[in-house]
Amino acid sequence: MYNKVYVYFVFVFISYICVHIVSIVMAVTTNKKYIAIKDAAKDLFWKHGLKRVSIEEICQKAGASKMTFYKFFPNKSELAKTIFTDVVESGQTRFQEILKSDKPPSTKVKEILLMKLEGTNNISPEFMKDFYSGGDPELTAFVEQITVKTWENLRNDYKKAQEEGIFRKDFNIELLIKLKFKLAEVLEDENIVKLYGSPQEMIMELANLLTYGIVEHEQK
Repeated sequence: MYNKVYVYFVFVFISYICVHIVSIVMAVTTNKKYIAIKDAAKDLFWKHGLKRVSIEEICQKAGASKMTFYKFFPNKSELAKTIFTDVVESGQTRFQEILKSDKPPSTKVKEILLMKLEGTNNISPEFMKDFYSGGDPELTAFVEQITVKTWENLRNDYKKAQEEGIFRKDFNIELLIKLKFKLAEVLEDENIVKLYGSPQEMIMELANLLTYGIVEHEQK
């Protein structure tokens, strides 16, 4: 049986460690240089893709040294993962906010589509190609892992939306998800991409098609 002094010591030590770890995490995520590096990288990645952007260019745009960069990120791929995770989590939070709002279903659908457009705005074809099929096994595995988790969350959100009358109760959620996976192949077809001014226009066309079909509807 452990004595009370020993138990108290362990409890205090663990508490100290937990507080220390939380402090470190908060210091990192709120550090101005950390935020500047992420913002600069996101802007450059969105415009030029991952492969064409160097760590030097990111540091120059962020006004940070390479030493500062490596203080937060071991390499460019880890930075890309962080940015991708932030975007996914932000999108999921916004999606939840829309679903939980008191607005009518038609307005919610429009806001979801608008959110999708804003989320893909200014993203270059190079970025999409580099991130999703750039040949980096570690990055590919990461994307697959996040994608599975995201679709599981989305599946649950769709079920809630059906229960609340936002989406039709008779549509098959699994079919919709499988169709969206198939649409990834469409995004890689250069002949189809050429039909639109940008990848974002094509993404919105596909999103509208899945949401409204070919029936005329009010545009926002």
